[in-house]
Amino acid sequence: MRFAVAARCVADEARRMGLVVPAFKSPPRVDKADRTVRRAGRDVVVAVRVKGRPFAAVMADLVEGVVVANEFSGVEASRVRSLMWDALAGSDAMAA
Repeated sequence: MRFAVAARCVADEARRMGLVVPAFKSPPRVDKADRTVRRAGRDVVVAVRVKGRPFAAVMADLVEGVVVANEFSGVEASRVRSLMWDALAGSDAMAA
């Protein structure tokens, strides 16, 4: 349930910013992978492993998924990460 709340929060913020909004799912199809990114044309799917990981790592993978989906680097990637974390901090996703 926390994964869904966090994924929705990150997707909503990306949409609000006019960014490519990846679809989020769990778990990845690749064994032992914590996060995978799959592209099919304009569609991007970010799959994140939740089980057996700290939830902070899961949230970091969601945030990084948006950065990767939009092919950001450098200052722009840092700016987007900060905005995504701010959105998560203000949501129910951070609740225990």
